[in-house]
Amino acid sequence: MTTQDNQSLGTLVADLAQQVSTLVQTEARLLRAELSESVSKAGAGAVEVLGGAVCLLAALIVLLQALVIALTRLGLGAGWSSLVVGVIVAVLGVILLRNGMASMSPSALAPDRTQEQLRRDANAIKEQAR
Repeated sequence: MTTQDNQSLGTLVADLAQQVSTLVQTEARLLRAELSESVSKAGAGAVEVLGGAVCLLAALIVLLQALVIALTRLGLGAGWSSLVVGVIVAVLGVILLRNGMASMSPSALAPDRTQEQLRRDANAIKEQAR
């Protein structure tokens, strides 16, 4: 091997090391961005869960009020009206809880794009090393 070949090989290795370093930094930024997005989703899901819990609590109060009125008046209008309102609030609470729980599931929070990009990068590095 000549000095020129050694210098070219050294330059190629240095370039490869610099490119790998840049790639790792880029992937780290992508991972941070994706995790930040996942935290935001979890926060929104938590707000929906809290909203659902508040609605269910309100529904319980209204339903209990409706039951008391229904039992004391045996079906007069005020009691049944409270019952209808309570059922509607309960349905709303269940919907909010389900949406919130779905937003907070581990599969919804996984950094899928980063994982896929890391796989592609590993394959590209393997190909360049050949």
